[in-house]
Amino acid sequence: MPDTALAGQAMHALMAELFPICRSLTGDGVRQTLARLSEVVPYQVHEVPSGSQVFDWVVPDEWNIRDAYVMDQSGRRVIDFQASNLHVVGYSEPFAGVLTREQLLPHLYSRADLPDAIPYLTSYYSRRWGFCLSQRQLEALGPGPFQVKIDSTLAPGSLTYADLLIPGDSEHEILLSSYCCHPSMANNELSGPVLTTFLAKSIMDRPKRRYSYRIVVVPETIGAITYISRHLQTLKDNVAAGYVLTCVGGPSGPTYGLSRQGNSLADRVALNTLAHCGEDYRVLPWIERASDERQYGAPGVDLPVGSLMRSRYFDYPEYHTSLDDLSLVTPAQMAASFALYNEMIDALEANRTWRVTTLCEPQLGKRGLYPSLGGQHDINKQMFVMNALIGYCDGSRDLVAIADLHNRPVRDFVEAVALLAENGLLLEGGG
Repeated sequence: MPDTALAGQAMHALMAELFPICRSLTGDGVRQTLARLSEVVPYQVHEVPSGSQVFDWVVPDEWNIRDAYVMDQSGRRVIDFQASNLHVVGYSEPFAGVLTREQLLPHLYSRADLPDAIPYLTSYYSRRWGFCLSQRQLEALGPGPFQVKIDSTLAPGSLTYADLLIPGDSEHEILLSSYCCHPSMANNELSGPVLTTFLAKSIMDRPKRRYSYRIVVVPETIGAITYISRHLQTLKDNVAAGYVLTCVGGPSGPTYGLSRQGNSLADRVALNTLAHCGEDYRVLPWIERASDERQYGAPGVDLPVGSLMRSRYFDYPEYHTSLDDLSLVTPAQMAASFALYNEMIDALEANRTWRVTTLCEPQLGKRGLYPSLGGQHDINKQMFVMNALIGYCDGSRDLVAIADLHNRPVRDFVEAVALLAENGLLLEGGG
């Protein structure tokens, strides 16, 4: 296991570096972010032209923004994109003009329940322009008139995404997917792709991999749809389990969103890991999905993809506001998610179906696997795991099922499996 504390600090430092960048579904902010992540692991970056048909959707025009403001009569920017990139409604079309207060108000958005927060709003598929501001800023707005400018472009371009295939001994794959499409928010935007990237690095550093690993960073929703449209058959043929990494750095305990199947390998491994993680956790059905597990698990796609989160979307008050900042996400919280996902990967790598090779109970003593002095309490505890394997490795259960049967984490069985297999007492496969 990599040093989780050091990883937490490094992830938080990278998040701080990426935080100021203005990202959206498309545009240079996404490219800049993916280019920086590609310095950590060798992502392949792809461009899909605007107007491309992807299943029932069409890749939208590309949006870029340079500046935006609302200026009062004194020349003071009372709303300023340079102060916070959340001040502009995402995908706002360009606008310039002088407006009265009454003319401006329909284009302003705030949240009375969070008077100090700038809300995050978008208008990807309907042309409009607008500004987001705190309720206190709205209440302090003068009488006008106001000089208003949004210096943006919305024109044919492309959608950008990144992927990386880390080969293993098998063509069967574990999918780890996150998204890159929000402006300056920490938990809801940066925690996912940064953790995904650091997991990819730790996977690449493993001396041996049973599975291959498909690492994907896409714009949310339309990016996942685009990626699936380009790789559908490969994904259906190869993905054994997968996870969407989003909202993994917040202060709340773990929440796991089940795959549509509800009992997939991804679900079983996640639930076994959570049952022994030492934290309170929640499990939610797929009906409560809200990120890219919607697309990966949709009928006809049917990939076994769940999502393990920490401070899940919708569940924390700072969600989709400027309060979702770098103080909400700590290195320790990122390290905790890094540790959980690494343990899940360990369990996936270890999971196999085994069968005992002897008829009736094997003689462990002659193989040096049983103590010569019986009745010792500590040794009896150690032997429990080995006896549990011998008693239940009949080719009908995999290691996760056996671990669950005895209310233990998969990690408790890994060493004993290796010893029994090395001594010819376990063979992989059904009976």
